Amino acid sequence: MAEFDEVDRTESPTSKRLEDARKRGQVPRSRDLAAAATTLTGGVALYALGDGIGARLLSMMRNAMNFTLADATQTGRMGPMLLADLHAAALAVGPLLGLLLAATLLTPMLMGGWAFSAEALQPKWERLNPLAGVGRLFAQRNWIEVLKALARFCVVAIVAWLLLRHQFATLMDLAGESTNNGIRHALHLTGIAFMVIGSSLGLIALVDVPLALWQHHKSLRMTLQEVRDEARETEGNPEVRGRLRRMQQDMSRRRMMSEVPRADVVIMNPTHYAVALRYDDAKMRAPVVVAKGVDLMALQIRKVADANGVPVVEAPPLARALYAGCELGAEVPTRLYAAVAQLLTYVYQLRAAVRIGRQPPPPPRFDQP
Repeated sequence: MAEFDEVDRTESPTSKRLEDARKRGQVPRSRDLAAAATTLTGGVALYALGDGIGARLLSMMRNAMNFTLADATQTGRMGPMLLADLHAAALAVGPLLGLLLAATLLTPMLMGGWAFSAEALQPKWERLNPLAGVGRLFAQRNWIEVLKALARFCVVAIVAWLLLRHQFATLMDLAGESTNNGIRHALHLTGIAFMVIGSSLGLIALVDVPLALWQHHKSLRMTLQEVRDEARETEGNPEVRGRLRRMQQDMSRRRMMSEVPRADVVIMNPTHYAVALRYDDAKMRAPVVVAKGVDLMALQIRKVADANGVPVVEAPPLARALYAGCELGAEVPTRLYAAVAQLLTYVYQLRAAVRIGRQPPPPPRFDQP
């Protein structure tokens, strides 16, 4: 079943799955990258700060060995001396430890960032199962880790052997140097050794980082059903979304139909399209589309217009152009200004004729929008 489950996980992890994994403390990590960064930082720090560290340690050692018989025999005098020596040692190695701490904290930012998870700290009792432990020993991931550890050991061992072989004579000459120069020289050599070994670990990290990213991505891959289930949980059930969408459309239609009685004119095509316009020269630069629809909605707009005394004019080209080129609440396009102005003029003349009892004017003809 596990093999089939692994085969079925063909989909890349979604952003939600990645975020959930981060909350559980699952982020890509490369031990080789962390080891290389820490070792290189320590090597550079020892090489650059070796003179100061060596001088302070030598001074601390001399002060610690320089005490009188009274200091050794009287109660309460060795304690302050010991604290002073510890303070001097902290000042000597403090910069080195600070740089190592910074490298340790900043290296995770290069790959996955920091991840603090209380869930990762909780005990998992299933890990105490001996059968599950035996199964994990033969897991593919563990074999990869074993091979990586062997490769790391071989590379570091070979580099260290070559380095010792190359600097063997120099190391032997340290015994003939003065104490001050010997300590400084030894710290410089140690820094060089750490930098060389750190560089070799960096070469291993160039392979380990892409491998760690691939393993993390592979462990979070999803089946197609999991993707669908997550989309359903995130966005809601499709039936519920459809019902909400229909409710929103109904509310939008009701709001639109409530604007039809306030329109100045409804333009028809004659039955397929209907567009209602309103114009207030004191508030508007151009007429505004307050309602539009096709087929049954167009007939509904016409019924509401007839029931409220809104003039209905058949102008097929203009109705189609307004329906296609105008959104609800938008002004009519400038290219239709002339046709709309002609239509509104006719509407105003029609209202005036009806009001004074004259013969209504003939409707305008619109061969083109």
